[in-house]
Amino acid sequence: MTMSTTMTATTPTHTRPRRLREATVDAGESGAEQMPGEVDWRICRFSELSPVELARIYRARQQVFTIEQQCIYLDADEFDEVSWHIAAWSPALALPLAYARLVNPGGKYAEPSMGRVITTAAARGVGLGRELVRRVLEHSALVFPRQGVRISAQERLARFYAEFGFAPVGEPYMEDGIPHLEMLRRA
Repeated sequence: MTMSTTMTATTPTHTRPRRLREATVDAGESGAEQMPGEVDWRICRFSELSPVELARIYRARQQVFTIEQQCIYLDADEFDEVSWHIAAWSPALALPLAYARLVNPGGKYAEPSMGRVITTAAARGVGLGRELVRRVLEHSALVFPRQGVRISAQERLARFYAEFGFAPVGEPYMEDGIPHLEMLRRA
């Protein structure tokens, strides 16, 4: 059974998905107006995603990475199964508004890692990407206390991730035809 609650009364568990509801989303630095409607934040393990939710997450990831960014690579991988999945859903739309996964420590890196971070076209410019990263980091601190978070960021987003305390580690590299940079947010 899924637990619904408000943002001020969150009690995350390791066995149940978390649902957090808000009436609106704050405007981002772009100055865009607030997105109307309800946003349902869900944090859960792979096994707790319904087949429909998983299909919609994969569709959203393919839309952003494969179609918009023109990257041809195998998006669905073994790391999905050892990750927490954080998504913002709207009852008015089929695809998630924003999504990221938090891979367990020892999966991709020694530290927990955040990846597959997307904001779908319907939700861009309203600050949802920042809220998503904030929630992923908050959840990581809860389930993996005293551990940093490592990411493989598109180089063009380095300043965005630096706002959350990420610092470059090593030299830029190419991944799927896009310049990337490994970044670490220390515990």
